Amino acid sequence: MIPWLGPDDGFPPVEQAIAVPNGLLAAGGDLSAARLVEAYGSGIFPWFNEGQPILWWSPDPRMVLFPAELKISRSLAKTLRKSRFEVRADTAFREVILSCSMPRPDQDGTWITAPMVEAYCELHRTGIAHSIETWLDRELVGGLYGIALGRAFFGESMFTRATDASKVALVTLVRQLQRWGFGLVDCQMNTAHLASLGAREIPRADFTRRLRELIHYPSVPAPWHLAPLREFNRR
Repeated sequence: MIPWLGPDDGFPPVEQAIAVPNGLLAAGGDLSAARLVEAYGSGIFPWFNEGQPILWWSPDPRMVLFPAELKISRSLAKTLRKSRFEVRADTAFREVILSCSMPRPDQDGTWITAPMVEAYCELHRTGIAHSIETWLDRELVGGLYGIALGRAFFGESMFTRATDASKVALVTLVRQLQRWGFGLVDCQMNTAHLASLGAREIPRADFTRRLRELIHYPSVPAPWHLAPLREFNRR
């Protein structure tokens, strides 16, 4: 059994998350900005399908990408050198999250429901949620969004409409985060795609220990401004 959160209830310790399904910690509560900030700062995130109650998760192990461990394939490096994409931050947050919410061919429905969209748009208005956008010929063709607390970034979802568009957004983000001194990018769950880019699993206890240190650093002011890709390509 997992606890049901009332309006004023805090989260239980992440160590109380169940093993099957991995990391399910609690249900209920709300998607207010205050609760979401509390959740991410504690190593917890919401993930639920339409028609389900709000479900809160803290899996063990945790998939993370340390900026210095980013892996770039030869084909992706070639795309980056061409600099055919323009990458921006925080100029089209709603468009990015709505694009991420579109059902995928291998999925039934989406977990990015209308209430989730509005909750994260509110976090964006407060300068906590950010979008990284890939543009081609003035058209939004890829991107991702996530949460930043201190020097920790919590990736939520990405989308692409052009080859390598979302990867270019991620690489640009990770390189920029490294410049700013971010300690990690939270990837939540293990996927082959993220592993190919250098993400790896670490114990939840290690993740939460690092997180407690990182979230107390001063936040980078919003809106974010990214260094141009050509500056990274010269390194």
